[in-house]
Amino acid sequence: MLRLVVRRLLQLIPTLFGLTVLLFIWIHRLPGGPAWALLGERGNEAARRQIEEQLGLNEPLLVQYGRWLRRLFELDLGNSVKTGQPVWDEFTLRFPATFELGVTALLFAVIIGIPLGYFAARRRGSWLDVTAVSGSLLGICVPVFFLAMILRSIFAVNLGWLPSGGRLTTGIDATDVTGFAVLDGVLTGEFDASWDAIQHLILPGLALASIPLAVVVRITRASVLEVLSEDYVRTAESKGLRKSVVRGRHVLRNALLPVVTTVGLLTGSLLSGAVLTESAFSFGGIGSFIRQAISDRDYPVLMGFILFIALLYMLINLVVDLTYGLIDPRVRVN
Repeated sequence: MLRLVVRRLLQLIPTLFGLTVLLFIWIHRLPGGPAWALLGERGNEAARRQIEEQLGLNEPLLVQYGRWLRRLFELDLGNSVKTGQPVWDEFTLRFPATFELGVTALLFAVIIGIPLGYFAARRRGSWLDVTAVSGSLLGICVPVFFLAMILRSIFAVNLGWLPSGGRLTTGIDATDVTGFAVLDGVLTGEFDASWDAIQHLILPGLALASIPLAVVVRITRASVLEVLSEDYVRTAESKGLRKSVVRGRHVLRNALLPVVTTVGLLTGSLLSGAVLTESAFSFGGIGSFIRQAISDRDYPVLMGFILFIALLYMLINLVVDLTYGLIDPRVRVN
């Protein structure tokens, strides 16, 4: 297992290097550029040349790339064009909110999706199966932003069961320790703040989980149906093994392999969905910050965000590979 981890980590190096090259070239080929973003609509050509000289943007691309790559190794992603603050500081300030939202959505997708897909497959053709398939199709078709507005209108505005936005209720006494609102309440003993933060996560978490939940249900159902038709399952049943043993050891365990792959891929895509979800609920995470950076042409922020997404995908793939080894011992042998 350790050798697998080391091999996968070494494979990240050339992948990340190739990504930095493509990203740097792409950003510098976009219209406008950082100089025009700083100057705004009132800028002129002379001012643009002056800023490019100050920032070193008039130097050869190879020199600029080398300087940027050296700063990356120092975790220096540059400064935001609009706020003037280091991009790394902006990310660390907003990442806890997006992380909590992403984990909440993933928990909804896994805890609801896998059992629902499994029982839908076990009762193929029943009302549960029809409801699960129809609901998953609806979850894929409905846009996240539209679903977020519906959830907020029904459960926050009309019924008043849950908060309509933000991370914490205004005026609540909460001590900021790590930036993670739920964890901070537990660490400081302010459990009312933790519960309030959890309530604020439910609606945006459900909205963000709609597509992953639908995909997990369909993949789990299809995988379980495929495993149920295998000879070793019928052999185990004919031997008189308990149903719990057959379902747990032979059916569910083997059906989880494609589900794990799907969950791993969906985890990275949650960040892109967070852009719309956070905007709908005024959540104040990375998603809303990136939306503003796109409209402002804040290239240092965009470059840092893309690198962050890529690194997250790679680490998730590593976790997926390790999970394969835990589920199926044959993977560890190979």
